[in-house]
Amino acid sequence: MSQEAAGAWDIEWILSMLPHRYPFLLVDRVLEIEPAKRIVALKNVTVNEPFFNGHFPQRRVMPGVLLIEGMAQAGGLLLLKDLPDRENKLLFFMGIESAKFRRPVIPGDQVRFEIEVLRLRTSHCKLAGKALVDGQVAAEAVISSAMVDR
Repeated sequence: MSQEAAGAWDIEWILSMLPHRYPFLLVDRVLEIEPAKRIVALKNVTVNEPFFNGHFPQRRVMPGVLLIEGMAQAGGLLLLKDLPDRENKLLFFMGIESAKFRRPVIPGDQVRFEIEVLRLRTSHCKLAGKALVDGQVAAEAVISSAMVDR
């Protein structure tokens, strides 16, 4: 059964799509994709994450900027999935709007990234993203990116 037929896209597929690697790869699995519309992806947060050593040792909290980065990576998977020459392309942040942080993300949490396309052009896009834990919004933002040649 293919990954798409199974309804989940695993870490091997993610690694084939994104240039990110440890410690900056922030998506572990994709659950749903509606091409050019939306994606749902997961990040399992463990106490072994390198950022917890300094943020903060007495009360470990995942940095909010990494939640935004996770949204962007999930959005990148959505945008690159059906692109025929994706190995020759990179996505760069162009803007972050309306970012809000609602609750801390701590070791043991599973972050669910829900991303929707607001506007899609050949070389630019705007996405609305949410990072949820146990159904509660931890962070949300509107992110813009540009696709460039590698």
